[in-house]
Amino acid sequence: MSAATTRSRTPDRLCAEAVDLALSAAEEAAAPGVVGEHAGLVSEGDRVVTHFFECKEFGYRGWRWAVTVARASRAKLVTLDEVVLLPGPDALQAPEWVPWSERLRPGDMGPGDLLPTDAEDLRLEPGYSGEDEPLPNSVLASASASVALAAELAEAEDADITPGSPSDFTVVPARGSIAAVAEELGMRRARVLSRYGLHSAADRWEDAYGPTTPMAQAAPATCVSCGFLVAIGGSLGQAFGVCTNEFAPADGRVVSLAYGCGGHSEAAVMPKPPVPPPHVIDETMVDPFPLRPAADSGSVSVGGTDVDEADLGHS
Repeated sequence: MSAATTRSRTPDRLCAEAVDLALSAAEEAAAPGVVGEHAGLVSEGDRVVTHFFECKEFGYRGWRWAVTVARASRAKLVTLDEVVLLPGPDALQAPEWVPWSERLRPGDMGPGDLLPTDAEDLRLEPGYSGEDEPLPNSVLASASASVALAAELAEAEDADITPGSPSDFTVVPARGSIAAVAEELGMRRARVLSRYGLHSAADRWEDAYGPTTPMAQAAPATCVSCGFLVAIGGSLGQAFGVCTNEFAPADGRVVSLAYGCGGHSEAAVMPKPPVPPPHVIDETMVDPFPLRPAADSGSVSVGGTDVDEADLGHS
């Protein structure tokens, strides 16, 4: 019979009643005032019970003090087993530890950071094959063949063996290297993007700036007809381009040709600012100008100068 079947599902009565013993043990192990109310118990086996108490310490939300008590067979004295702090079902815990090689996420690299790639990175594959040997018709190939022939002749002379005609010697022709051709064209790279790396990049770009995004669904047209789209080379250029609209949400990003936004170059023509109408000068009307002052004033204006009416009468 296994040990799991020998455990009793019903908590031992004496161990279950030892709440005060468990509480005093938790308070002794914890800091003062951080042990809360009794939060239940569970049977760990025959005459073994664990009591749980709430933890009031800051930073340990949802954690519980677990105090395990037990008693010997046929004994009435309950003894203390252990006191630990355990997380509850809704406890606040640190995130699962992730190895450093898997912690990097897009956007984490900053200026001066270096990201070495694994030699077996599935996103890359060899960019050339073969040894770095010169082309068969190059000067370097002729020189290497002459050196090999001279070495064979010297070895034959040292062995005191009369060699035959030099044309009888077997010279292995140098193989043309793809790397030499690539280097001449300026395209030599140790590794190039594999089909897996190509498809994974395309999937990321489609998720970020593809036709299924909410922005593209509400766009008036797709990027394939936008004047702000700059084409890229290679096979990815058949489905992606670079956005150059500084007001677009994807400015400077690789976007799908089926993506779109409200900044499309042909979406709308900006209306010209309204021009106010010219001022209307109505010269057909006469503006009244009073020659006499108000009734409470005793002066009139003559030539822009106030003159008293009494003075006008004596003049």
